[in-house]
Amino acid sequence: MLRSLTLSGLLALAAIFCVAQSDDEKRLEAATAVLHETMAISDQAVPQELLDKGECVVVIPGMKKGAFIVGAQYGRGFLSCRKAGGAGWSAPGAVRLEGGSIGFQIGGQETDIILLVMSKRGADRMMTSKFTLGGDVSVAAGPVGRTSTAETDAMMRAEILSWSRSRGVFAGVSLKGSTMREDGDVNKRMYGKEYKNKQIVDSGLAVPKGAQPMLAALTKYSPRRSN
Repeated sequence: MLRSLTLSGLLALAAIFCVAQSDDEKRLEAATAVLHETMAISDQAVPQELLDKGECVVVIPGMKKGAFIVGAQYGRGFLSCRKAGGAGWSAPGAVRLEGGSIGFQIGGQETDIILLVMSKRGADRMMTSKFTLGGDVSVAAGPVGRTSTAETDAMMRAEILSWSRSRGVFAGVSLKGSTMREDGDVNKRMYGKEYKNKQIVDSGLAVPKGAQPMLAALTKYSPRRSN
């Protein structure tokens, strides 16, 4: 009986692991799709000039936002940073983005979020266990259009630029007050042991098979960082 119960427990744990792993892979696929679909429309893309100057990219597909009187938003995604020397992209680390708002809001929606980290300081902040956008690091809504430039003072000073896409509409969005943290559980499932995002980005870990399409997309649209 004990052996039977133990076997049942192991099978249940294996099933839970497979479901979680499947969810992670689906999220990686969704993040890759967000990159391709966003960059495919020239007048709605992240400006190429900014993408080429970015230190890191964060993609959060299907961020959930729902509210009744008190609003809340929550999403999980992945970050990748330039490799040393500026050519190529690191293996991805997992992140969670959380925020809230007060106001009379009813309903809910899912929104894709893209963050572009423009400075080394911003990239260093991105590697901490938790930080606040607009507090610990400056953030501004990014301009839309592949050839548009970021000449305003706010965008020139911002360490992170942010965009959103909902129901096919792509636009800059302000995420001030939202918090970002490492998603250690996802990292452990992807790499087989606990890693901090900084370790993943800096150590040259092999890219998990499920994350390779995302890295290929980043390389396609911006293979090397420009000055």
